[in-house]
Amino acid sequence: MMRLPKFEYRVAREIRDAVRMIADAGPAGQFVAGGTDLYPNMKRRQQTPRTVISVTRLSELNQITGDGSSGVKIGASVTLTDVCEHPMIKRDYPVVAHAARTISTPILRNMGTIGGNLLLDTRCNYYDQNYEWRKGINFCLKKDGDVCWVAPGSSKCWAVQSSDLVPVMVAIGAKLRFLSTLGERVVEAAGVYNDDGIDYLHKRADELLVDIHLPPTNGWRASYQKLRRRGAFDFPVLGVAAYVKTDRPGGTVIDAKVVLGGIAPAPVQVTEAELALVGERLDRDQILAAAEAAYIKARPLDNTDFVMNWRKQMAREYTIRALESLSS
Repeated sequence: MMRLPKFEYRVAREIRDAVRMIADAGPAGQFVAGGTDLYPNMKRRQQTPRTVISVTRLSELNQITGDGSSGVKIGASVTLTDVCEHPMIKRDYPVVAHAARTISTPILRNMGTIGGNLLLDTRCNYYDQNYEWRKGINFCLKKDGDVCWVAPGSSKCWAVQSSDLVPVMVAIGAKLRFLSTLGERVVEAAGVYNDDGIDYLHKRADELLVDIHLPPTNGWRASYQKLRRRGAFDFPVLGVAAYVKTDRPGGTVIDAKVVLGGIAPAPVQVTEAELALVGERLDRDQILAAAEAAYIKARPLDNTDFVMNWRKQMAREYTIRALESLSS
């Protein structure tokens, strides 16, 4: 049986208390909400904070406010189930509700939070093992070792960003609000993630993710397609988020984004795919051109489920599916 290491558990009652607690704890402190990622990682000794600060009782982090015309604010501790089932999210941001519904299982979605999924630790077949297994291979670059077993000649960790909501938030232009004792910071979702499996977030350890701002819908549409072995529970080994805005229904594309997840330490925005769509109608030829650009840009490595070359091929097929769902 894997057991949690010893740690101090603290409960914040107000946001100002939470940021003060994490500042006092320093690098050895960590926030927790649902704990569906942190606690298993602690049992495997992937993360070993000495102080864990619960933010589940912060009311501001548990609210969904706004509307589709002016934008929506989702507190970071809102559960994935509440994101899936909230009437306004389902009506105005169905892509967010759909992506959240693909995460894990109903029981874990009842505990897991949107903030936790957006700040999810990167994953790898060599990293996501128990301590004894990792010790047996002399650990890896991401934790306690000095070799990346995925690419032994590389000085970079290639653990994969495996959130389902991250590609969607990058595609639709969501913003994340962070708070610390030094003040407030609002960041575009695309600017939060770093292409390094160890240093995977542009976020200070003392910052608390407070909420996520979804932009007004204003006629744009988005979709998300997920590849995994089983129909539930599994992390994505490929996720494709597509965003399209047209000048009128069925008209010319004036803005587009295609974002790949599950294949690199950070979400991959395929600019070439977007250029193939903007200024054209969303027809079969443009969709195929965008999908080919996604295939060329995708460079998955052998660190998750399925053969990496097949996952690369699926980048084309899943981009087609994502865009075709927006063309009708």
